[in-house]
Amino acid sequence: MIIRRVMTENPVSISPDASVNEARSLMDKEKIGHLPVLDRSGKLVGIVTQKDLIKAGPSPATTLDIYEISYLLSKLKVEKVMEKHVITVREDEVVEEAARIMADKHIGCLPVVKGSLLVGIITDTDLFHVFINAFGARKSGIRIAINIHERPGELARIAGAIAEKGGNIFSYIYADGDDPGHSRCTMKISGLSRADVESIIAFLSDVELEDIRE
Repeated sequence: MIIRRVMTENPVSISPDASVNEARSLMDKEKIGHLPVLDRSGKLVGIVTQKDLIKAGPSPATTLDIYEISYLLSKLKVEKVMEKHVITVREDEVVEEAARIMADKHIGCLPVVKGSLLVGIITDTDLFHVFINAFGARKSGIRIAINIHERPGELARIAGAIAEKGGNIFSYIYADGDDPGHSRCTMKISGLSRADVESIIAFLSDVELEDIRE
């Protein structure tokens, strides 16, 4: 799956000359936690997050009253608190690469670009939706986790046995097993009962059923 199919298109953005108060109000209004920062020519020059705004606020130990705090934040510009070194991703990049970057860099979003133009944003929430869809979490069926040998034709053998009994695998996720010779697979199957699936897996040699549930 590529990023442009799951990203939020034409994301809400803000100017570097806007105040911190304006950024906070815009985030609250749009119910978002990230704002790309665009200059007057439309160039991406930064990104500001709720965490940046919290850091910009006064310490809990401050002696300033709420009016003084509000006044100071109204004078503080986004360009002073935003992250200027923005990590971006292309719209034609794959989703798993975006997830890898976000995990490795400990960030919650990536502005999406086409050339030099900002065309979208992908967030951790977008990736959660991809995860939900990949596992078929919103569809009913029999979910199994199996441990199988890492060898050619193994998945075809299992899928064939399920299809032969009238089952349909509509979700499949691969993960490394406990050793290089095995892999752990999670499948969701429709058209069969739990007993049917248990019977199929029991019949297949060298396939360990680790978990099954409806």
